[in-house]
Amino acid sequence: MTDHGPQPVERELPTEEARDLISLVRELTEREIRPRAAEEEAAGHFPRELFTLLSESGLLGLVYPEEFGGGDQPYEVYLQVLEELAAARLTVGLGVSVHTLSCHGLAGYGTKEQLAEHLPAMLGGGLLGAYCLSEPSSGSDAAALTTRATREGDTWTLEGGKAWITHGGIADFYTVLARTGPERTRGISAFLVPGDAPGLSAAAPERKMGMNGSPTAQIHLDRVRVPDTRRIGEEGQGFAIALSALDAGRLGIAACAIGLAQAALDEALAYTAQRRQFGRPIADFQGLRFMLADMATQIEAGRALYLAAARLRDAGRPFSKQAAMAKLFCTDTAMRVTTDAVQLFGGYGYTADFPVERYMREAKVLQIVEGTNQIQRVVIARSVAGPESR
Repeated sequence: MTDHGPQPVERELPTEEARDLISLVRELTEREIRPRAAEEEAAGHFPRELFTLLSESGLLGLVYPEEFGGGDQPYEVYLQVLEELAAARLTVGLGVSVHTLSCHGLAGYGTKEQLAEHLPAMLGGGLLGAYCLSEPSSGSDAAALTTRATREGDTWTLEGGKAWITHGGIADFYTVLARTGPERTRGISAFLVPGDAPGLSAAAPERKMGMNGSPTAQIHLDRVRVPDTRRIGEEGQGFAIALSALDAGRLGIAACAIGLAQAALDEALAYTAQRRQFGRPIADFQGLRFMLADMATQIEAGRALYLAAARLRDAGRPFSKQAAMAKLFCTDTAMRVTTDAVQLFGGYGYTADFPVERYMREAKVLQIVEGTNQIQRVVIARSVAGPESR
């Protein structure tokens, strides 16, 4: 008979500071996130006050420079923080990933003046960001976007709409990609748009299968005027900025997926250890033990894959292929593991009394966001087999 249950993830961390950081995050999740996750998700409540606490704790700017309020942490550490947050509640882990993504353009391509003026508040001032690339008619084909920015002297006027925007309607700032020229990819520029800009509005949040606590909404830009000092990077550089952000963002999604999968495995381990049938814990039956073994193996493989990609990024080496691989494998793993967790719970797994049904619904979106897994396969295939023949 077994009484073995879930154990904390054993992490390889590069510094004592990183180990202290993970300990801090675990304490925070157990105190502030996990106890209210199920109730708040069921109610569709976004924990804005929690994100203020995360900002004050330095967790919304971990990968950015310390001089601007960031944490100067490598991606190898940041992603493991994301994993811990997502294991407690995916809305929180994904929200931190999206906020980090929304800061990427300014942090990487902003002028000294822009960094000094905006970045400290974005990283540690309690602000929340959103990233606006997708549109109703341009999702996977992001270069087909039609939102337009027209220059009038030192001011740009933005018109159009964005779709599938996490934090849409509640964000304090939006990184918006808009067309400024006729060229397909070289005619796109990036702008930092205040959340309270006149003419910017949000539609009602989408009604989703899962992630009910994380608002996703269309954003409307009706002659939104933005000074040229809020243009990020050079005119026409926006698509390159977007692609570099997505490479990093895909690693964030991969880490969140593994966190969600780990949470499902932990629930399954605890349940199968205490659920008894035929006079024994069901974890003693080989068929179920093998399911648990496969779940654990897939999670370990996914974690190793996203960390390998992160270490390439930290070393300044190309990592686009590895980021796509990590996003693909880790999110597919989350879907498989959460589905198996529901199966291990039997009929109870199909009820809202246990969290695994929520995990399964949440896992599905991770195969779609930050580039669908079909697009990840396109990216990987081009890297290993070369571009398609025309």
